[in-house]
Amino acid sequence: MATRSTKPEGEASATTLRRLMKEYQTEQKIQDQQSASSGSGSGNAKATSAAASRDENILYLAPKDTEGTQLLEWQATIRGPPGGSYEGGIFDLVITVPASYPTKPPSMRFVTRLWHPNVSWKTGEICLDVLSSQWSPAWNLSSALTAVIALLDAPEPDSPLNVDAATVFRTGDPLAYKSMCRMYTLLWASGPAA
Repeated sequence: MATRSTKPEGEASATTLRRLMKEYQTEQKIQDQQSASSGSGSGNAKATSAAASRDENILYLAPKDTEGTQLLEWQATIRGPPGGSYEGGIFDLVITVPASYPTKPPSMRFVTRLWHPNVSWKTGEICLDVLSSQWSPAWNLSSALTAVIALLDAPEPDSPLNVDAATVFRTGDPLAYKSMCRMYTLLWASGPAA
């Protein structure tokens, strides 16, 4: 006779919480390193190594609960890659981590409006194989965000969530597609005036 777990469904396991806490601590070290490098300090070697391995277009990644006690809801801010269609854009995302993470992938969605074939205009949902069928427990939240950043300038129009964006992309007119991306980036993701 199999025994049933008394843990409520949706509650994270100790393994999941340890993994997320480790990721959070790594992100805190990176934030500390970035603060120190903008000041006079040089930071420690571990923080420098963590910062060097993270995509420079990830501007922020942390649990919504800044105390770090609720680790299944995260928020992130990314920058559109230089030289791409979304250059200069600042995009906010929410990340929902399943209780079975890292076995199951997190779900990510853009809060900032984004005109892209693989991003739903209405909900911000992202269609990316790394966040579904190609997920591996070797990935972490930061590496998944790096894949999202790469997707920005490498859309997959064969699995669109935004059919209009996919149609323009498929027409073979890169200037029209990039112009639309730039226009919506300036409208929705340009951030506060400097």
